Amino acid sequence: MKPSPDHEEDEEGLGRSKFNFQCFLNGGMSSLLSTLPTIVAFPVYKTVFRQQIHNQPFPKAVGQLFKEGPRKLFRGVAPPLLMKTLNGTLLFGLQEAIHHQLSLSSQSVISTSALPALAGFGAGLVEAVVFTPFERVQNVLQNGRNDRDLPTLKSVLVRLRAQRLTLGYYRAFLPIAARNALGCSIYFGLKGPVCAAVAGEWVHPMASSFVSGALTSMASSLAIYPLSVLVANMQAQVEGEVKGVMACWRMLWMSREQSVALLYRGGSLVILRSCITWGITTAIYDRQQKLSG
Repeated sequence: MKPSPDHEEDEEGLGRSKFNFQCFLNGGMSSLLSTLPTIVAFPVYKTVFRQQIHNQPFPKAVGQLFKEGPRKLFRGVAPPLLMKTLNGTLLFGLQEAIHHQLSLSSQSVISTSALPALAGFGAGLVEAVVFTPFERVQNVLQNGRNDRDLPTLKSVLVRLRAQRLTLGYYRAFLPIAARNALGCSIYFGLKGPVCAAVAGEWVHPMASSFVSGALTSMASSLAIYPLSVLVANMQAQVEGEVKGVMACWRMLWMSREQSVALLYRGGSLVILRSCITWGITTAIYDRQQKLSG
């Protein structure tokens, strides 16, 4: 007996729901498995953070952390670890769901090749809404100047909760939203084409996925690094005069002596760390997608 069209649509919808859920699951698992590089690279990330907010050369930033001692070296590591797992779960799942909806509703209106980037843009905006509070807490904890007044995670949470959302947990939301949307758009827009270009008869699929993730991460990190520096400087403090985004950007640009080279100080370490972690995440995610598909 031939199935009715309604029955076929129900089965297709159920299959699509399972696929979307699998994308969320695979994204979370791939990010969870790549948390080891996050832990190992955290001292590097913290060194870069000090360069970003204090405009210090690398040796001076390392000396500052060395002076604080090993006990404080991993202060602030909890938020990025939690963010890393939740980020992959949300990012990959949302991007696939948005991509599917766009492919259905925008037939012949938007180029098929542009859909992954557009879906990544939307996923990046949602990501900013969810994870800005995590980043705010992380940046406050990593700033050594807050150690005396805010010695614990609980004290940071209490202080931020007492402030308005735009000054507390959602400080610097606009540059974060711009950074995440742009970065995700570049990553998902380039990931497929780069992987296809790298793949070959003698290249293992996981190797091509790793190279694809590393190269696209490098491209997005280069593009959004100035926004990351701006966010770090806006979020590191919890007291003092509150300035808007443009005023903070002018102060940052002047403090870097209007030099692009100084603005990108520490960028090479961020790009290296991003290449490794996103290369691993991409390779694991693509592998899981093939096994579950």
